[in-house]
Amino acid sequence: MTFSLYDAVVPSNLQILAAIDALLDKAAAFCLKQGIAEADLIDARLAPDMLPFGYQVKSCAIHSIGGIEGVRAGTFSPDRSAWPTSLAELHTVLQGAIASLNAIDRETFDALADSDTQFAFGETKMPFTGANFLLSFSQPNFYFHATTAYGILRAQGVELGKRDFLGMPRRKR
Repeated sequence: MTFSLYDAVVPSNLQILAAIDALLDKAAAFCLKQGIAEADLIDARLAPDMLPFGYQVKSCAIHSIGGIEGVRAGTFSPDRSAWPTSLAELHTVLQGAIASLNAIDRETFDALADSDTQFAFGETKMPFTGANFLLSFSQPNFYFHATTAYGILRAQGVELGKRDFLGMPRRKR
């Protein structure tokens, strides 16, 4: 069995992005039921020194399709722009990432495995191959931000379970 870089990255990104997108629907319903402003949930944090829910969701897109675009360009720098301030805008960010991932050609993607990729943040420069960047940097960050987004909603009282985080597993057909 050949297991490609595409297989190791793209289907799992799609699965979790769809799950996080569905969490936004539950977050919206929670806001309506509790009479909470969306902005309060978007600004919620697990700890004072952590970035809020809106940033966590945006970062899921950044460390999925954004990481891939970084490998294509040969360099990845963290996106420090403001995160969306409404659940609808967060949906748009996730839907854009999902559409871009669905449009990726498997062979073209797999050819990125050995490409030179640099992580650049201020004075920090870290060299990677495309595969090592995606698998050892971008993918762990992707799961960190997805888990943190889920945890923030749980901590705010949104009724979620493990299935909500996992989304739709890719089962044998």
